[in-house]
Amino acid sequence: MAFLQTNFFSETLGINTEIFVILPQKTFRQIGMNGDTVEGEPPVLYLLHGLSDDHTIWMRRTSIERYVAPLGLAVVMPAVGRSFYRNLPHGGAYWDFVSEELPHVVQQFFRISGRREDTFVAGLSMGGYGAFKLALRCPQKFAAAAALSGVLDFPAWIERSKAGEGMDIRELPGLLGPTMLPVPEEDDLFTLARMRVEDAKRGLPIPRLYTVCGREDFLYEDNVRFVNYAHQIGLPLEFREEPGMHDWAFWDREIQKVLQWLPLRKAPAP
Repeated sequence: MAFLQTNFFSETLGINTEIFVILPQKTFRQIGMNGDTVEGEPPVLYLLHGLSDDHTIWMRRTSIERYVAPLGLAVVMPAVGRSFYRNLPHGGAYWDFVSEELPHVVQQFFRISGRREDTFVAGLSMGGYGAFKLALRCPQKFAAAAALSGVLDFPAWIERSKAGEGMDIRELPGLLGPTMLPVPEEDDLFTLARMRVEDAKRGLPIPRLYTVCGREDFLYEDNVRFVNYAHQIGLPLEFREEPGMHDWAFWDREIQKVLQWLPLRKAPAP
């Protein structure tokens, strides 16, 4: 595998930013790990971080490079601060960055497939919310999305934060605006899920969706609530619950299962 730390100027954010990128490499002589590739341009997984972390965290807390080495899969890890993958009222346009500019930049810089069937997104906690938001708002771009311990009920998260849990209440005006109005429909996964089900009735594709949450996780009930709603309205969604907390022991284990679940093209036989 090749690991790149890529700094560039984001026109959308108006600042220099950095992404971590893993690129496939066919190798035979690495001790303890062989890398592989697929025919043509490799598929890509956009891997999103949580609220208290940044783009470096997946490399620091998991063995993601080792896990993807035999899959021929590229991985792109962006930084979005504590934005919840939103265009902030008085800050960076992070939704526009991850949904529009980032894929364009990745295509410009690297030899990576731009086909929908080769493009996936996953994330943990806030990043799980971001992954489902990208998949449900941009179903034409993503073939599959996975949320690990995701904040799948964003309005409930906001109300929890107002009550002194979740985010610091002082952050909310910067996230939602000074009046802290209700969460807009385009940021509510329940509304987006219903819209995609209506689209499916007209023959439009829905990305494959997968979520996993630990039963001891403080977001477990929010996950169950979203999953039950998705099943009620007929949104295809695979849900797994396991023993586990909101921690890296859980996510390091579960990201391996996500990689097995992704509909990846197989590497050619040697």
